[in-house]
Amino acid sequence: MTRKIIRVRRIYDEPTPVDGTRVLVDRIWPRGMTKTRAHLDQWCKEIAPSTELRKWYRHDPARFEEFTHRYREELTDTQRAAALDDLRNLAKHNTLTLLTATTDINLSEAAVVADLVRGKASAKDRDQGSRRHTRKPARAAQR
Repeated sequence: MTRKIIRVRRIYDEPTPVDGTRVLVDRIWPRGMTKTRAHLDQWCKEIAPSTELRKWYRHDPARFEEFTHRYREELTDTQRAAALDDLRNLAKHNTLTLLTATTDINLSEAAVVADLVRGKASAKDRDQGSRRHTRKPARAAQR
């Protein structure tokens, strides 16, 4: 089985031959970017976080973990889940480059989507999964 290659890049960076399929995952079109210069194969704005979540997050690094958790919850919505499946299908056939206008791509919705396309669970999801299988110690008898 071949390993999926999913990249996350800024839309403002010059396209490269190794980008493969280029998909913008922001809801809002990037300021100052023309469609010609973007070299997009697809604009998947359906997968972007809700306006409320995006405004709450404000790309504050201290909120990224909670943003990731809330955003993953939003991605269970039927329309967003279908968009995520479409991205997974694209990644099966070619390198997939997820594009965002965000300055720090590691703290962006594109990074969250990339992890989901790769099949990775977040640290918080892994922790919750391990807690479900951990037996709680018995409480001491109360007097």
